[in-house]
Amino acid sequence: MTTFANLDLIEPLLRAVAHEGYDRPTPIQAQSIPLLLAGRDVLGCAQTGTGKTAAFALPMLQHLVAHRAPRGKRPIRALVLSPTRELAAQIDESFGAYGRYVDVPHTVIFGGVNQSGQVKILRRGVEVLVATPGRLLDLVGQGLIDLGQVELFVLDEADRMLDMGFIHDIRRVLRLLPPRRQNLLFSATMPHSIADLGASFLHNPAWVEVTPHIKTVDQIEQRVMFVARADKRRLLAELLRSPDVQRVLVFTRTKHGANRLVKQLDRAGIRGAAIHGNKSQTARRKALEGFRRGDNPILVATDLAARGIDVEGISHVFNFDLPNEPETYVHRIGRTGRAGLSGVAISFCDETEGEYLRDIERLTGEPIAVVRDHAYECRQAEPPPIQLRRRGPSPRRRPLPAAKPSPQTRRPPRARRQQRPRRPGAEGTAAPTPTAGNATPTQATSRPRRRRRRRRAPTD
Repeated sequence: MTTFANLDLIEPLLRAVAHEGYDRPTPIQAQSIPLLLAGRDVLGCAQTGTGKTAAFALPMLQHLVAHRAPRGKRPIRALVLSPTRELAAQIDESFGAYGRYVDVPHTVIFGGVNQSGQVKILRRGVEVLVATPGRLLDLVGQGLIDLGQVELFVLDEADRMLDMGFIHDIRRVLRLLPPRRQNLLFSATMPHSIADLGASFLHNPAWVEVTPHIKTVDQIEQRVMFVARADKRRLLAELLRSPDVQRVLVFTRTKHGANRLVKQLDRAGIRGAAIHGNKSQTARRKALEGFRRGDNPILVATDLAARGIDVEGISHVFNFDLPNEPETYVHRIGRTGRAGLSGVAISFCDETEGEYLRDIERLTGEPIAVVRDHAYECRQAEPPPIQLRRRGPSPRRRPLPAAKPSPQTRRPPRARRQQRPRRPGAEGTAAPTPTAGNATPTQATSRPRRRRRRRRAPTD
């Protein structure tokens, strides 16, 4: 049985891990930590909640302790890029927890708040910087951040980064880093775009994968309810009044839809809060803290909150709108059923979302249980059944190439060339003789001029 002591971690880090209540490493930690301690670049595929933050934070801290910076102001030696403010703040908290017994200053920067407090900490000197791309490049442009001494670089939730349009910002950051450094890339999914991005800056990376196929947590009870779009709000209000529903995360597809749903629930006497990208950082932090404390037991969110936000005790996840990417469904419902607890995930499917539902079932390889005979059931919203296969990779595969003709049915290249229409006047073809009625000056003079040029004798 693998323990943290078997991973060659130093004693202060082992003490910090024990303080956090961890006794055995997760699979991603057991695979990644030895590779990173050996100085290898790592390309990892792991879902949220697998412990990947500790998988890169612990070896990074050990490296920084073993290779001390010169005296004076601490330079930035480790950079972690994160797609969202919430995830960046959570990663920084993890560095604080795992580094409580070592002297490695760290901080986090993100947009949506005044930069003065962040700049003040940076001027004192930090060795670990966790950042979102926008605020990082902003402060670099102001001359407040120097990335010339970065030794360790982590790109976390890379697929989410690309979904949010950060690809150009990522490439700008990479150009600011020194060429000799250790690189890590973690992503919940591994499409071709992520593999191509990793190939652009990873050097002979070790491949680490703890989820060979996307699957849902067994402790989560999944249900789907077919309902007309106009009745979704009333059905949700009815379900939220159930005594079994204690702490709820509701997902909508758009930011405007999240705000509108909170107002509609408030008119129905149900208190909730919304969190999405258009909210200020203060408003988002206030909504999350209220949700954690239980002041607001209902949080309505876009997919911003689908990854990286770990709130304990979520009893239900409602997909008010089904996601158009089946992988997003797995990340959404993974907010419940954590730490061995059970949870419930209920999805609403209207008449326009049937294909999204079937894509989800193809991805997970499991049919989602249908709730029948509820007050707002809409049979017209139910899509045709499909033949499910075993769990495996995403069904969105490239189409197979068309079958090539057998050698017996292929025509030889020479035969194809002979059947092409030949240019008038070419060898073996008689040029049509223009008549007075249909000849143009070009037709009448172009050929003789070419013949005269060919007959021109060379001059001395």
